Amino acid sequence: MPGIFSRGHTAADAPAMPPKVPLPAPTETLEQPAAAAPGAETEPLSFLRPDDEREPAVAAEESPVEDVVLGPTGRPMPVFPDPPPLTSHGHARVISMCNQKGGVGKTTTTINLGASLAELGRRVLLVDFDPQGSLSVGLGLNPHDMELTVYNLLMQREVTLDDVVVPSGVEGMDLLPSNIDLSAAEVQLVHEVAREQTLQRVLGPAVEKYDVILIDCQPSLGLLTVNALTASHGVIVPLECEYFALRGVALLKTTIDKVRERLNPGLEIDGVLGTMFDGRTLHSREVMDRLVQAWGDKVFHTVIRRTVKFSDSTVAGEPITAYASTSTGADAYRQLAREVSLRWLDA
Repeated sequence: MPGIFSRGHTAADAPAMPPKVPLPAPTETLEQPAAAAPGAETEPLSFLRPDDEREPAVAAEESPVEDVVLGPTGRPMPVFPDPPPLTSHGHARVISMCNQKGGVGKTTTTINLGASLAELGRRVLLVDFDPQGSLSVGLGLNPHDMELTVYNLLMQREVTLDDVVVPSGVEGMDLLPSNIDLSAAEVQLVHEVAREQTLQRVLGPAVEKYDVILIDCQPSLGLLTVNALTASHGVIVPLECEYFALRGVALLKTTIDKVRERLNPGLEIDGVLGTMFDGRTLHSREVMDRLVQAWGDKVFHTVIRRTVKFSDSTVAGEPITAYASTSTGADAYRQLAREVSLRWLDA
């Protein structure tokens, strides 16, 4: 059939439009609010959820929320009081700062934790057991000017502890220095009888004189580190909040377990310390979460954050507690000293 608009047809031939159907009338009329006069104050609209018919103030009173302060480890941050003062000195607890990865804060922690413990009235001895001598340099000593070091104490029987110990510049804290000569001891000790107990033997007089002995280990798991672990009661593991530092902790734990089984049954892991933490980065927070998952309560609540004051204090040859006493870094190590002391009391 041809279209209606084809040739020979007109608009009159088009089919009619369907009839118009009226819309149903509304059943209810919504009242529109009257417009407010210009400048008049209006009541704010209440914001209540459909399932809560109570007034907001009443609901807040009936369901109080307790404020829980979470620390950087994601756990509630406890308060660490000052440890009780000591009435006598001696029977030192020997602690190794150990991690086979370098640059994680072992030396910085040894210096500043020792100085913070000295502020608490503890008599502290720092042992530089790294041939690089960073601990000695960090306290202002020139490694080339040392006549006697821990190497002489290990290898020469006529050298005594008092011959080698030097003041650190911090009241209550002394230093057993080291330099590159110590690297020869690792080779020479191989032929010694009971070579793993050599450091333990020479530190015997110091245990009866000091309250805390902190050993700064070299970044390896060689014979010198095994000597330090054999002479220690506990281990503190400084760990940079980076992925590569996290991977190596399993190997360190294996070494500690072997020393405990074969040489030192009383060896304990006092704690794992997160260092160089930057809470602004997701990576640091993720590493801290993984650390807490793997080590649990062994992870210290105290965390050492990044700050340039640590580098400045090293150049000055002073602990950060003396160089920048009111800085966040100094406060962190003072808190760590209190936390460590409480753990030792509970042990």
